Amino acid sequence: MAMDLTLLYHVSYGLYVVAAKDGDHANGCIINTCMQITSENPIFAISMNKDNYTYDLIKKEKRFVLSILSEQTDPAVISAFGFFSGRDRNKFEGFRYSVREDGLPVLEENVCATLVLDVLDMTDMETHVVFYGRLTDLLEGTAKTPMTYSYYHKVIKGKAPKNAPTYQADTGAKTAARYICDVCGYVYEGETLPEDYVCPVCGVDASHFHREEPAAEEGKPSRYVCDICGYVYEGEALPENYVCPVCGVDASHFRSE
Repeated sequence: MAMDLTLLYHVSYGLYVVAAKDGDHANGCIINTCMQITSENPIFAISMNKDNYTYDLIKKEKRFVLSILSEQTDPAVISAFGFFSGRDRNKFEGFRYSVREDGLPVLEENVCATLVLDVLDMTDMETHVVFYGRLTDLLEGTAKTPMTYSYYHKVIKGKAPKNAPTYQADTGAKTAARYICDVCGYVYEGETLPEDYVCPVCGVDASHFHREEPAAEEGKPSRYVCDICGYVYEGEALPENYVCPVCGVDASHFRSE
C-alpha cells in the first residue's frame, strides 16, 4: 500500500533565509528545516539541497547566517530567495540588508532574529546535506511572530520550492468541498470543516464559513496556478495584467485548471 505523503504536512516547520558569501558576492536561499540541538553553547542543524548555490558557499566558507522570517515578511522575499537561483541574479537586490564586518549579509526585511553560525560538521543525506553550526552571534530583528510553514501554506497560499525537503509534486487531485469565510473571503479546502476551526486571516469561528460545492467542469476554469511558485488565483478569468502576489511573475506564468 502506498504511503499518503500528505500526512507529512502535519510536521511543523518554520521559514528561514540562510545566507553566506563568496568573496564580495552574497547569496541566500529559503529553507524550512532548522532545529536547535543543544542549549549550552547552542548548536543548530539545518537541511539544505545540494543543488542550491548557497550550499556551495557554506561548504566552502564554513560560516553562514540564518534569518527567521516573520508573518510580516514581504512574500516577495520568499519568492526571490526561494524560487530563483543566485547563480543567475543578485537575490538581495531590492531588499533591505546590512553586511557584517566578516562580510556575511544580514536580511532586514521584518525578520524576528538572525543567527550567525560556524559550521562544525555536515552529514550527507542523499539529495540534501545537514549542516551543524555553532551559534557565535545573535541579532535581534524588528518582528515578533515567526512565520510557520503552515501559515505560509494556508494564509499566503504558497508552495514548497522543488529543492525543499518537504516538496511534493502536484498530483492534480481536487478537494471535494470548499468552505468560504463570509467575513474576509478566506477559503478552507477539505472534506469537512472542523467544528473548532478559526479563520487564520480574520479570526472568526467556523459559524462564519459556508460550504461551496466544486464548480461544474463545463465553462471557464476557476483556478489558475502559477508555474513558478504554485500560488492559486481563483476567479472566472485571470486578468491580463495580473501579477503573482508571491513570486511577482506576470499572467503568462499561470495555467488554468
